[in-house]
Amino acid sequence: MAITSETLAFLSDLKENNTREWFHGNKKRYDAVKASFEETIKELIGTIGEFEDLTGVEVKHCNYRIARDVRFSKEKSPYKTWLSASFSEGGRKANRMDYYLHIENGKSFLGGGMYNPTPEQLAKLRQEIDYNADELKQIIYNERFVSIFGEAEGEAVKSAPKGYDKNHPEIELLRKKQLFFWHQFTDEEVCSDNFVASVTEKCLVLKPFLDLLNYLFFDEHEEEFSL
Repeated sequence: MAITSETLAFLSDLKENNTREWFHGNKKRYDAVKASFEETIKELIGTIGEFEDLTGVEVKHCNYRIARDVRFSKEKSPYKTWLSASFSEGGRKANRMDYYLHIENGKSFLGGGMYNPTPEQLAKLRQEIDYNADELKQIIYNERFVSIFGEAEGEAVKSAPKGYDKNHPEIELLRKKQLFFWHQFTDEEVCSDNFVASVTEKCLVLKPFLDLLNYLFFDEHEEEFSL
């Protein structure tokens, strides 16, 4: 069961009618949308699981709820107007760097990287760039990687971060406060029969970057990281 145009139509209608009353009145439509997306997640667990350890990971460990948590938000719309899931060892709550899939009208994408790092994680990445930027550069400047994901997104400090010379040869990378990449899909691609295969292919290209971040932030450093 692939994602269909009905999924995008429902999300578009939800954006125009983001109330609990409308949602409950269209619950059958949502149930069908949810089922097709969960089937897509299940397929991706299988295909991504061929090169990532997703042992024990189920759909519920990847899928995000459509209901918004509005307790601390000024924007009180009760529902997200997109579907999303992430894939990593241990599931999304493991808080590892993961593959994030976002389905939204005209804004669907696959992304991954350092989006909201802790100060410790940012310090570790900058230290790695300072001592040995070659491994990171080999990944993110690889021709195929760039053709799919383009340049890194994210905020950066205006000058050099504290403790680093503004004339450092890798100052552009050191300035980054975030370092993530994304590939956008058209609505037609999302609804195509080969969408799962396309997402999986791009995850495999993104994998070395996520591997490096997970190595730096979470894994035991018993061996040197290598591509």
